[in-house]
Amino acid sequence: MTSGEEIRFRLDIHYDGSGFYGWQIQPERRTVQGVLQDAVERVARVSRTVTGSGRTDRGVHATGQVASVELPAKWTSETLARALNAVLPEDVWIQAARRTHPGFHPRFDAVARSYEYRVGTEAEARSPFHRRYCWPVDDALDRGLLDRAAALIPGRRSFRAFAKSGQPERGTRCRVDRAVWEAWSGPGLRFTITADRYLHHMVRYLVGTMVDVARRRRAPTEIDGLLNDSDTDLWTSPPAPPQGLFLTRVEYGPVAGEGDAVGSRRTERAPES
Repeated sequence: MTSGEEIRFRLDIHYDGSGFYGWQIQPERRTVQGVLQDAVERVARVSRTVTGSGRTDRGVHATGQVASVELPAKWTSETLARALNAVLPEDVWIQAARRTHPGFHPRFDAVARSYEYRVGTEAEARSPFHRRYCWPVDDALDRGLLDRAAALIPGRRSFRAFAKSGQPERGTRCRVDRAVWEAWSGPGLRFTITADRYLHHMVRYLVGTMVDVARRRRAPTEIDGLLNDSDTDLWTSPPAPPQGLFLTRVEYGPVAGEGDAVGSRRTERAPES
């Protein structure tokens, strides 16, 4: 290796989104990307862009964000993870670092992403140790209706109705491979979804609408009508609040993102997924 050679690293990242204005760097705002780039500059003495797999919104958390950064070849995966965690704030943690191939792109190489949304259905959900990481709902929810609503989601469908804004250049159709409600270790339920792509606020609109189905405020069949993109008289419910949403996994093909993964020994953890 020459002294000027650089290596692309993949970073697997956890963060508590409560104190951030989302992932993407913004002037005069605290963002995850900004904090990471500051940390890279502190430890490597070079200014670099940290590229993420996706832009989480303000208040949204991650236990499976993936990013990349190019640094001088003198860095190893282990020393990079350790050095970054030594200077990062407590609400960001590098779970693993690895060297990867030069063409790896965290966003464009991804084949699927998984999100989890937590709904608090018990009184304990309003505890300060839970409410920052779930949506406490006071009304009784019919679990059977939640399951019926979620079963309508998988497949390649138009999610135009479940988006704050469209992405005209890519259309509104997404392929959802999995959409289920299940128990989580906290006081409530979690909705997990895996898809090839997402529209803006899509998961939050889906959850908000399904919760209204479970409250018996609307029929499960309305989910299907909204996904058919044909009934213009139907509207989604308001989106669920951001604090219950977690990016939990980004999937890549057999080559993209491969490398010598090294986990961090730091003990502080982001909220459990």
